[in-house]
Amino acid sequence: MKTAFQFCEPARAKGLWILVAFFSLLLVNSFAQKLDMAVATEGQKLYMATCNNCHKAEAGVGAPGYFVLAQMPPRAILAALETGKMRTQAKDLTPDQRKAIAQWLASKALKDVVIPQEAYTSFALPAGKGSLINHSGWGGNLEGTGFRSEKQAGISPATVGNLKLKWAFAFPDVSQVRCKPAIVADWLITGTHFGEVYSIHKKTGKIGWRFLAKAAVRGAISVVQTKDEIHAFFADNNTNTYALDVKTGKLIWESKAGKHPQSGNTGSVAVYDNMVYVPLTSTEVVSVLDPSYPCCSSSGEIVALDARSGREVWRHRVITEEAKEAGKKKNGQPFYGPSGAIVWCSPTVDAKRGLLYFGTGENYTSPSTTTSDAIQALNLKTGKLAWSFQSTKDDTWNLACPGNPNCPEKIGPDFDFGMAPILVKQASGKDILVVGQKAGIVYGLSPDNGKVLWQTRIGRGGALGGIHWGMATDGKYVYAANADNKYGINPKVDSLIKPEPGLFALEVATGKIVWKTAAPSCDGKKGCIEANSAAPTVIPGLVFAGTLDGHIRAYSTTDGKILWDYDTAKVYQTVNGIEGKGGSIDGSAPVVDAGMLFVNSGYGLFGEMPGNVLLAFEVEK
Repeated sequence: MKTAFQFCEPARAKGLWILVAFFSLLLVNSFAQKLDMAVATEGQKLYMATCNNCHKAEAGVGAPGYFVLAQMPPRAILAALETGKMRTQAKDLTPDQRKAIAQWLASKALKDVVIPQEAYTSFALPAGKGSLINHSGWGGNLEGTGFRSEKQAGISPATVGNLKLKWAFAFPDVSQVRCKPAIVADWLITGTHFGEVYSIHKKTGKIGWRFLAKAAVRGAISVVQTKDEIHAFFADNNTNTYALDVKTGKLIWESKAGKHPQSGNTGSVAVYDNMVYVPLTSTEVVSVLDPSYPCCSSSGEIVALDARSGREVWRHRVITEEAKEAGKKKNGQPFYGPSGAIVWCSPTVDAKRGLLYFGTGENYTSPSTTTSDAIQALNLKTGKLAWSFQSTKDDTWNLACPGNPNCPEKIGPDFDFGMAPILVKQASGKDILVVGQKAGIVYGLSPDNGKVLWQTRIGRGGALGGIHWGMATDGKYVYAANADNKYGINPKVDSLIKPEPGLFALEVATGKIVWKTAAPSCDGKKGCIEANSAAPTVIPGLVFAGTLDGHIRAYSTTDGKILWDYDTAKVYQTVNGIEGKGGSIDGSAPVVDAGMLFVNSGYGLFGEMPGNVLLAFEVEK
């Protein structure tokens, strides 16, 4: 999910740029010892001409500054230019020019990552009948509840204190780890920001097979078993959608879901009844940083593909009409709209009603639509809109705000529904759809028509929170992670509303707050942010939730008391021989299975602590 909120600005201090120039010369001179001087000089020249306008030294969270970029590995910079957020800006550069920029910025030569042979093992699944799937998709089930039963979890309040680190696996060169693993028998299936998809043995951390997608794999992996066949489904950030044979790691089919040149994917695919539902966002939110960019024309979408072939079955545009000229920017160039209402989240399947639920984001430009900052329900088979609930009207915003000509005249608060809706069956037998918004509000909706049954504010909200990535439920309570990230507090929001980062428990039936546990103090840790942003996971008696300070914690479902705490922000000796370090925990929820806990650590965006490890904990007996 995006959610940055600042754009690149002109330099405010000439002295700073003298310093930048000085260090740039030092970098070129030292870099020449590692790389041909011509390549280093060309990289610097191209960077200043192509990138420096937005990525100045003091650029904000939305456009990382020069000194931030210079700390990234060259492979990460190259990936951004080739298949990531900067692919549009770099489209006119040759492959060699992109490589030169990446190498000059990082002061390192590009080289192939070599994982030692001893990090691999043979891949095998147990023979016999029955399902081998232990975990799949964003919320672990079609309803997206994030709940694991006592039998599935193998962990309880009585044993959680015995959780010990079993192994650490490091993903080469990445600075953020955000893909939620699926589990098939004893194998984790997970992806990376460079498009690598691994099968990893859950007991040893050894690699069974490796597949390379064409761009970053961000969301969860979904797996489906039909008789003896087990297939894994996922999409990459360029909207290429894949089906793999889990037994071999080989490609079955590949299909591109996006049609707009800047379509992207952040949310996980949902798979049901031979259909793969792909949520689409747009990288236009970044392209607007260029004042000359013709802003904006994309719309959020859900695309349904046939799970057997990858063939498109139907396509739903959140904004039904195509964008057209809708006004003039401050620089005299045309504005286009309506646009945006992108889909950051994973869709949720309601098999009983035959509906698919998902949330939408803000409009990029005017005119605003009734489908932005909304929850929508579609017919699973046809894609026809069943109902739409909008919580925040007239939210027009993009990364150009404020000041850049691509910023809309009326700036909205950027209050996406970034999390996947949760379909909950209550003790009464009635269903309710529970959703959380970045406005800091949790809603209980009727799944039949989208009518609001209750709503509860748990925080102030903003561009990087309140409810950012998600919630989980055990049917009685819904557990909401409230970010209220200090870097994303929106000054437009009523200043009398107090930011309350932490974990909250609300009654599913009424929305009443049962307990809340504030995000613990960072105690001065460098780069630390006190906030719950990542989605949680719940098992009987316990909620597992990671925080931006790098801690994974287990909370009592009864009163929110912290029963177990592990600081992941440290250096690790890894099972695959790659340098590993933990950082902030953001994005997807941890996975619990058979007495083990699997946690992603590292999120090098928006001022958070970078890292590159997947950690496996096990209950010591």
